[in-house]
Amino acid sequence: MRKFGLLMFCMFFGMIPAQAQQVKKILVLGDSLSAGYNLPADQAFPVVLQAALKKLGHDISVINGGVSGDTSSGGLARLEWALGDGADAVIVELGANDMLRGINPLETQKALNEILSKLAQMKLPVLIAGMIAAPGMGKQYEDQFNGLYPALAARYGALIYPFFLDGVANERSLLLNDGMHPNKQGVDEMVRRIMPKVIELVDRMGK
Repeated sequence: MRKFGLLMFCMFFGMIPAQAQQVKKILVLGDSLSAGYNLPADQAFPVVLQAALKKLGHDISVINGGVSGDTSSGGLARLEWALGDGADAVIVELGANDMLRGINPLETQKALNEILSKLAQMKLPVLIAGMIAAPGMGKQYEDQFNGLYPALAARYGALIYPFFLDGVANERSLLLNDGMHPNKQGVDEMVRRIMPKVIELVDRMGK
């Protein structure tokens, strides 16, 4: 009873102990690049990001909402499910499979626009982890695809990290044997590079 009374006293005066406060959550809505394709669960991008944030003093839960093979339309279709019990911010990492399948960039833009619109309605801060078209897609395709991420970020006031695989793409030592997905060292490098933008996202989440 004494413990219960102390907790009620703290709640009444806004003095909730740190351990009793709800942990903030960041959802990573993505594809195989963030899901941890062919990696042990503890080496997936969300897990490594969560550990890196904790080292910097941020006690934040990073939810792995990545599904291998998912397109931007697939991400839109499962958005509500992925949010689950709720999130305080979202990293949107989608579009790579759209590009690899040659999906019209206008379709990718439409799906991502709907995702960002829904998140804006929920007043959730967003970090867009962008993608760059692979060589050989043609200049028109590349211009349309590469331009859709900054355009959407500007429209919704979202943070943007232009290329999710920056510093990792084409680096064989940082990729699995398929030459496309990051290995453990690749994920570590991705987390290191994107961290400044994630910290900005954390700041937007508030206390």
